[in-house]
Amino acid sequence: MNYELNKGGLKDLLSELIRIPSVNPDGDPGTDTENTGEKNMALGVGHILASIGAEVSYDEVEKDRPNIIAKFSSNKNRPQILLAPHLDTVGVGGMTIDPFGGIQKDGKIYGRGASDTKGTMAAMIWALYRLGKERISNLNVGVTFVGFMGEETGQPGSRHFARKYNSEYDFAVVGEPTNNDIVCRHKGTLWLKLECKGKPAHGSTPEKGENAIHRMASLVNILDLKFRNILSSEKYYNELLGYPTINIGTINGGTRTNIVADRCTIEVDLRLTPELSTQEAYESLNELLTKHGFPEIEIVTKLSCEPLHTPHNDPYVQTLTTLAGKPEIIGAPWFCDAAVLASEGNIPSVAAGPGSIEQAHTADEWIKEKDLQAGADFYQDFLMKVGSKGL
Repeated sequence: MNYELNKGGLKDLLSELIRIPSVNPDGDPGTDTENTGEKNMALGVGHILASIGAEVSYDEVEKDRPNIIAKFSSNKNRPQILLAPHLDTVGVGGMTIDPFGGIQKDGKIYGRGASDTKGTMAAMIWALYRLGKERISNLNVGVTFVGFMGEETGQPGSRHFARKYNSEYDFAVVGEPTNNDIVCRHKGTLWLKLECKGKPAHGSTPEKGENAIHRMASLVNILDLKFRNILSSEKYYNELLGYPTINIGTINGGTRTNIVADRCTIEVDLRLTPELSTQEAYESLNELLTKHGFPEIEIVTKLSCEPLHTPHNDPYVQTLTTLAGKPEIIGAPWFCDAAVLASEGNIPSVAAGPGSIEQAHTADEWIKEKDLQAGADFYQDFLMKVGSKGL
């Protein structure tokens, strides 16, 4: 992409970003696009940011899947601010519009990523473009844009960055569609795969085997009742997030109708509050399984992300709440790169940006043009305020 910012507007920039397929290759992308989408997105964004004076580098996390890092100040004596959207999108299977069309119609821009999170990326870039290199260099903060690969599955991009640049930044605004409200807390996530093993036998003589599906059925009942009750304890309640939750998302077992199932697996999605860490949740589950006669159950952690809990009185958070529109501090049931930066990189972080999470991952994903513009104003206003000498 060789898009030139001075030849188009903000909505045109977003359309150009949407036209670069950057579907996360893990899982079911729903497209035949080769596994270079995130790289193409990084290169396109890098070209734009270099044109407005950033020092751009690419940090390959996995083959052909880099983070892009664009620095606007090398003065390490200033507080360092991160603007951090992600490069990838979810798959496009089942979409009712051209996922990569970037169509502009009736005051909206359509396409995969329009809301999550190419809209926030475009708004950040536009804010930096309007400020310009000279004004950015004169701010009382250093500004770095980082585009993360892989956020939609496992977050390897932000984890790599957090480990590599631990504590080098003072605050991060992670681009997510929050209607420009400030997500200081979001739930953590623990995705677990549990497996029951049995003993195969012919289906005509089931008494000679041990049916793993039957055993898993008992385990599912325990999770749905007893573990759900544990998660409903008042000690795990958070005033912005409510209680932790459990969802049993998949079940798979057996090989044939006439064979006693020798294995059965389920995949469980736990959403956790700051009052319940991923390790504590894992230990609590293990204790429950042992107590109820399931000590042999094999548990594999597929994904682990700590809850986000950035203090409300953080000075950068307080500055965000003074911007136009008076953004509110809110909680979110979903998770994002902000928690990774905070827990693994010691970087106080929030998620904030234009658009609605209700449009993320939808069949006709879109963002309103007026919301996109409000997002650019939001990011620019924030940088100007934190960069003023009086902050």
